[in-house]
Amino acid sequence: MTASLIPLAWTPRGVCVGNGRQDVAIPAAGIPEWIDRTFPGEDDHAFIASIRDLEMLVRIGWETPFPETVDRRSVLNIEDLPDEIIEGLGHPHGDLVACAACRSLCVRDEFFWKDRQLCAWDYHAQTFGKRGPWHEGVYEERHFESVPACAYVAPPLLEELGVQEVLAIGEVPQSLALSLVNTVISTEGSRAYMAVKTELGYSVLREA
Repeated sequence: MTASLIPLAWTPRGVCVGNGRQDVAIPAAGIPEWIDRTFPGEDDHAFIASIRDLEMLVRIGWETPFPETVDRRSVLNIEDLPDEIIEGLGHPHGDLVACAACRSLCVRDEFFWKDRQLCAWDYHAQTFGKRGPWHEGVYEERHFESVPACAYVAPPLLEELGVQEVLAIGEVPQSLALSLVNTVISTEGSRAYMAVKTELGYSVLREA
């Protein structure tokens, strides 16, 4: 029997289904053992279809070409999948890479820091943590050109770090964004702030 393994990345935005897949040949009699090795019970994200259903498909010799695009319509037992997976199947697939820190899968280039691909959790911890590039006082234009850039900031992860997002700005000219950021910072000159470029515009974070 051939099993096709499709990579998944668990992100603060939800599950992202990977573009690629890996085919694995499994002896029909060894399916339960392969499942136990590949999807350990202690893995909170591990799930499988009913063994009885799998054995029935093997017994009747069920076969179908692998779909060109894996979406909700491709899954026979869609009701057995976790809600996060079903939602992920409804979104565009992504190019997944291993986080340079924890090795978990993440979406390529969403969080890139110091020449390393990181997951959202490690990026937030390293960039928005105590050792991050916090800024005291207003930004000059030369400083603003090198602020951290990422796909998005995740409020729940910021909360774990004791950091607040105090301003979110949509896509505006950089000169206007700089003015808005400095207006916020100038109200509390003694606090440490960080401007962040995101795919939607800019965010301003404040250290606790």
